[in-house]
Amino acid sequence: YWLSTRLLTWFSHNILHAVPIERERTQLTSDPLATSCAALEAGEILIFFPEGSRGEPEQFSTFKAGLALLVERVPETQVIPVFLHGLGKTWPKGSGLFVPFFCHIQIGPPMQWDNNRRGFMKRYKAQMQQLAAEGNFPPWE
Repeated sequence: YWLSTRLLTWFSHNILHAVPIERERTQLTSDPLATSCAALEAGEILIFFPEGSRGEPEQFSTFKAGLALLVERVPETQVIPVFLHGLGKTWPKGSGLFVPFFCHIQIGPPMQWDNNRRGFMKRYKAQMQQLAAEGNFPPWE
């Protein structure tokens, strides 16, 4: 999406400083996380969406292993779980414009790499579910 037009590509690179991840490898030798790893190693902050894409509003999709793979490669990285509620209404999938509605954010404690991909993702999922449960969110209309 963010690289679909010349204007969005310019905005993504120059304003957001986005680090896009190839969703599908064009070559077996390509490394979709190389740019993200380099950014972390340079001390940059990344906003990473482990589900890979916007899904159904206010429902978790499957968390992909990319988060664990990234933190495994840059183990000093702290992962701060952030639960976002209301974005399905504010910026629905397929919509090109933001719609003015309120969003809610729940922020969890930092997580450290534990040398176990599956365990890390299990802890991350549990953190996200806990943040969702703790939120006092208005009903989805």
